Order: sequence, then C-alpha cells, then structure tokens
Amino acid sequence: MEAYRYSDGSITYPGHDIGPDGSEPVDTVDLSEYTAEVVTWTRSTATPPGVRAPNTLAIVEFDVDGEPVRAIGQVTTEEIEIGDKIRPVYVDELREPGAGIREPESQEWDGYRFEPV
Repeated sequence: MEAYRYSDGSITYPGHDIGPDGSEPVDTVDLSEYTAEVVTWTRSTATPPGVRAPNTLAIVEFDVDGEPVRAIGQVTTEEIEIGDKIRPVYVDELREPGAGIREPESQEWDGYRFEPV
C-alpha cells in the first residue's frame, strides 16, 4: 500500500506523479505499517464476476505523521462499523482470476483488505 509524500507534506493514496501542490513525490509511505479508522462502509451484493458476494467495502483514514490519508478497499469481515480501527492485510487474490473475460495473466490479482483490530 504505497502512498506518495510531496514537498508540501501532503500524502496521496494511490500515489500520483504530480501532487496537490504541483510537485513530484519526494518520498513514499507504506500504509500497511499503519492502522486506520473506518470513515464509512457499504456492502455490495451484486458483485462483478470473481468477486465474493456480499463484498464489504470501507473508506478508511490513516493518520501519517498528522497528515490524513484516505483509502478504499475490501474488508475481511462483514461486521464493520464507523469508527472501527483496521489494519491492512495482504491477500494473494482480491478476486478469482479465472472469472470474467480477462486472461488471468493480464493483470495482478493481489492487494490489501482491511481487517478490524
């Protein structure tokens, strides 16, 4: 979960080549080393091919040295509430590679889910 830090101190996730102040990134931050707080969440019951159903998603906010950084992602459990603390956990497959119309080798399937702490 690599975020980018810019010269003005702002941090974006996902990282962007140009930051809010128009500058290039000066550093990276690994958000998987931090915990975050759930800002809001939703549950999708009509998911794309290969994505588990129901699929609980959360918008979370990390505090990185006083700078807020928001991210969205799948949650490891169906039980989540606003204000819960989470940690990112790595998973090999966010969706089943054989489902859908894309060739499994055409993209990466791994990433992070949020797990309540």
